[in-house]
Amino acid sequence: MNQNNFEKPAGPPSQVVHFEAFQRQVDYSFLARLNPDPEARPDGNDHEPREVFSGHYVLVAPKPLAEPAYVGHSRRLFDEIGLSDQLIQDQEFCRIFSGDLSAAPPPLKQVGWATGYALSIYGTEYSQQCPFGTGNGYGDGRAISVLEVQSPRTGKRWEMQLKGGGPTPYCRGADGRAVLRSSVREFLAQEFMHELGVPTSRSLTLFVSTKESVRRPWYSQGSWALEPDTMVDNPVAITTRVAPSFLRVGQLELFARRVRNNAHPGAREELRLIVAHAIEREYGEDVDPNSPLTDQVVAFARSFAQRLIELVGHWLRVGYCQGNFNSDNCALGGFTLDYGPFGFMEGFELGFQPWIGGGQHFSFFNQPAAAVANFSTFCGSLSQLIPQGTLAHDQLMEVRDNFTEAMQNHVQNVLATKLGLEKFDREVIVPLFKLLETSEADFTIFFRELSHLPENPLALRRSFAVEPSASAWEEWKTWFALWRGRVCQQNPQDLSALVERLLLFNPKYTWREWLVAPAYQLAARGDYTLIRELQSVFSRPYDEQSQEVEEKYYRLRPAEQRRLGGISHYSCSS
Repeated sequence: MNQNNFEKPAGPPSQVVHFEAFQRQVDYSFLARLNPDPEARPDGNDHEPREVFSGHYVLVAPKPLAEPAYVGHSRRLFDEIGLSDQLIQDQEFCRIFSGDLSAAPPPLKQVGWATGYALSIYGTEYSQQCPFGTGNGYGDGRAISVLEVQSPRTGKRWEMQLKGGGPTPYCRGADGRAVLRSSVREFLAQEFMHELGVPTSRSLTLFVSTKESVRRPWYSQGSWALEPDTMVDNPVAITTRVAPSFLRVGQLELFARRVRNNAHPGAREELRLIVAHAIEREYGEDVDPNSPLTDQVVAFARSFAQRLIELVGHWLRVGYCQGNFNSDNCALGGFTLDYGPFGFMEGFELGFQPWIGGGQHFSFFNQPAAAVANFSTFCGSLSQLIPQGTLAHDQLMEVRDNFTEAMQNHVQNVLATKLGLEKFDREVIVPLFKLLETSEADFTIFFRELSHLPENPLALRRSFAVEPSASAWEEWKTWFALWRGRVCQQNPQDLSALVERLLLFNPKYTWREWLVAPAYQLAARGDYTLIRELQSVFSRPYDEQSQEVEEKYYRLRPAEQRRLGGISHYSCSS
């Protein structure tokens, strides 16, 4: 294992320093409480596509990286879990998170697990993505959970999952690998989103193979093509993502479909078990475990509704577009999951969509509508556990029916807060959207500059990619006078306190693909310095950082980067 790029720090005594202590934290509650696929192989040698008819998981042994090298880890997450940075130098620890469980000592298992789920897009059920046309072959194609850990400090449980750990029965004929490019993006993005205050899965470690590569379609240098126009050899990598669970709306949907279709005698019990596990793992503080099942289901729905609404509000606040917000990419914990074709908006565009396969229905400002559809699917799945005509069923449907209005109200509140307004003001906000799009204003820079409550609209011009015409500039001045008048009227005494709040709501630094791409390009040559630089910048997105950082990262996208394949848009070939 090549770890020459890591400097050994000293960990506090309260942290887990040695692998033996780490082993004692590990358990496997998911495996203990839920049902295995009865056709699964105990040794985990289950890597060919096949139908999985029942059970909550399939045992799968990950495929180790060939000659792995350490790329990075999240010191912040290590500390939260109670792990010392010194563990990243432990050979056994690194073997596990580069995919090699073959020599894992007891009580660790030498197999992990993959799960199946269903797919709905805007409430329409799909099964053609499954190679068998039944939906029984759709699930974790290259994501393999390997263990769970409880933090000795907080008691919080974390499930650890290898992304790119090799094929599973759900791989649909693919190789189960993730390339370094997508792994670097996910590794950096998860921790960046956490620092932004957006609920998200987290990044533990990133390893790359120094020997193994795969060919994927991608964009040639300087290409303006919409679709990838060349084949590229990519180093394979494994990033370990971490969350309280990786349960998705699509998983409840899979088991609910089986109940509805009478797929097997234990279908309803399997749905009940996965719901109970989701409640225990994600909503233990919100749902009374001693109450009747029907009451628990309704409480679960209410809590998830609130989390999902707040999550989408965060996405709009920071300019994030999930790109593919299907039911299978909608985490039951109410956090961001599955960083595939995601992107962050630079030039303001309500229809921003970085993924060429996503369509406008998953674009930036349509994310609330996608969430409404996913929540409806969620409620429909839960309804299989509650008899129609009962009070609990009526309550569940009421939660579902109220979701759209609650989402709309929250989005309006987020937009108002970004502007320093007490409530949504159509006269201010609607004209602003038009002006922002006309000037192709940088989303992050514009709202950050506005957060200082400038007295003159000239302060906003640094965010404009297109210089306003004389008439457009008059419109800007008119809008600015209206906005500032409303803000000052609502805060007549203490504008400085409002500035402080806005600077904590509107980040200064954002994800800019043209600045991230060089990091994974250098990493492919064994140079990880830019990854570490981005980790540092992303760790303080609301702070005023050094002049050097500001000059490099707080600026408009260069004109030559605006239409490049792999930068302004990209496929999901990862």
